Amino acid sequence: NEAALLTAREKKKTITHDEIDEAIDRVMAGPQRKSRIMSDEERRVTAYHETGHALVAAALPHTDPVHKVTIMPRGRALGYTMVLPDEDRYATTRNQMLDQLAYSLGGRAAEELIFHDPTTGAGNDIEKATNLARSMVTQYGMTERLGAIKLGTSDAQPFLGRDYTHQRDYSEEVAGIVDEEIRKLIQNAHQEAYDVLVANRDVLDALVVALLEKETLLKDEIAEIFARVKK
Repeated sequence: NEAALLTAREKKKTITHDEIDEAIDRVMAGPQRKSRIMSDEERRVTAYHETGHALVAAALPHTDPVHKVTIMPRGRALGYTMVLPDEDRYATTRNQMLDQLAYSLGGRAAEELIFHDPTTGAGNDIEKATNLARSMVTQYGMTERLGAIKLGTSDAQPFLGRDYTHQRDYSEEVAGIVDEEIRKLIQNAHQEAYDVLVANRDVLDALVVALLEKETLLKDEIAEIFARVKK
C-alpha cells in the first residue's frame, strides 16, 4: 500500500508534455478562451490568416521553423502561429529582419488574396512590423539611404512590438526620409509575402483544410504539408 501510494504521489508530481505545451501557449498568446465561439466564416478567415503567417515563414530562407499553428482563441487573438529558433540566438541579421517583416505581414496578405477584404485582426501584426521597420531604420542603421547612424533615443523592444519611448532628435527633412524608408520596408515585405502565397496557393489551401479539421497543427504535421512549398 505504501509503495502504491508513493507511485501515485510521484505520478501526481510529474509534469506532462501537454502541460508544458499549455504553459508555453499561455506565455506566448495568453489563456485559452473556451467560451469564445467563432462562426464558420470567422474560423475560415482566421485559418487563412494564420496559415499565411506560417507559409511565408516556411518559404523564406532566413526565418525560424514553424512549430505550431492554431485557430483556438487565446488572449485577445483568434489564433496564432508559433515560429521559434531551434537554438539560442544572440544577434539578428538584416536578412532575418527582412524575412521577419514579410512573415509578420503574411496574415494580412492572405486575407487580401483570398477574401479581398482585410480584417482588423492584422492590426497587431502591422504594429509589430512597423516598430521593427522603424528600429531597422533608426536604431540599427540597416538602410543604404541613411547609413549606419542611430537616430533618436529609444528604449524600444522591437521584437516584442514595443516602441513607446522613441524620442526624435533629428530634423524634419531626416524625419521625412525615415518615414519613406519605413514605408518602403513595409511595402516590400507585404509584396514578398503576397508573392509567396500566390506561388504556393495549393499549399495554402491544403493547410487551411487541415487546420479547420484539427484546429491545432504541430511541427511534424505542418512540415508534411509544407514539403511542397516553393522556396
